[in-house]
Amino acid sequence: MSYLRKQLQATWQIYWELVRIVVPVAIMTEVLMVTGVVAAIAPWLAPLMDLYGLPPELALALLAGWLIGVWNAAVMLFVLVPPSALSVADVTVFSALVLFAHALPIEQQIIRRAGPALLPTTALRLAGGLLYAAGLHAVFKATGWLARPVAPTWQPMAESTGWAGFFMALGETLAMMFLILTALVWLLEALKAWGLMAWLQRGLAPVLRLAGIRGEALQLTAIGMLLGISYGGGLLIREARAGHIGRRQVLLSCIFMGFAHSLIEDTLIMVSLGADAVAILVGRLLFAIAATAVVAAVLARVPERQVAPSQG
Repeated sequence: MSYLRKQLQATWQIYWELVRIVVPVAIMTEVLMVTGVVAAIAPWLAPLMDLYGLPPELALALLAGWLIGVWNAAVMLFVLVPPSALSVADVTVFSALVLFAHALPIEQQIIRRAGPALLPTTALRLAGGLLYAAGLHAVFKATGWLARPVAPTWQPMAESTGWAGFFMALGETLAMMFLILTALVWLLEALKAWGLMAWLQRGLAPVLRLAGIRGEALQLTAIGMLLGISYGGGLLIREARAGHIGRRQVLLSCIFMGFAHSLIEDTLIMVSLGADAVAILVGRLLFAIAATAVVAAVLARVPERQVAPSQG
């Protein structure tokens, strides 16, 4: 019972840390959307859309994705521009811009709580998405690859649910987060007890080592990579504060997760909208490995004590 109580307390501490971040930021961003502030700012991003060969109307969907999340960008995509006006290449490039950088106010606060500074890691995510999407656009434009009209298997529609619907959806999200987080904590403990954690680390090591990620950071990075920053980052906060993971590995883990996270859910959402799975999954993962490896090579020259001091 003592062990059970300890694990429940640890889980609740992680969850409460996430709730304190998610709730106020979600409300603030919803206010910005409802009051028209986001709609007023979005036109300033229209020239950016032109650089990627995308309709200027998609600037609003991109901004919503950056501020709120993938689901919001997905819902707004075909509301702003009909599928008949978009190609598979267009949706794939848009998806790349959103998948690298979304829900930044929430996710970057989680990253900050784990240790790394807010502005540099946010800039890296945005720069990574802009660079990767530019590469995709250049390839698509030069080769004509994926120029066919998009044929989404799912076409979400925007619904005006009001504040009651917003808080209901937020409550459902928080409840699901707690269930998933609890399952992850117990899964990690079970894997450690059964001796499977070492096996998992060895299986992931060949891929993550290419990005400079090693040791205790391996399994937490893998969780974030598959399920998202909210879960991988939440667990990373606990391990980093307990001193189980060094500053260098915390920073590299956060950078990698920033580039490639929630590969299951987010990828499925964008593929259902018509994006190319190879470009937004395999290509994104390869980019994350290469980009994080470059950062790791630079950090190798920096003493451990000077790397990403805790932000609290």
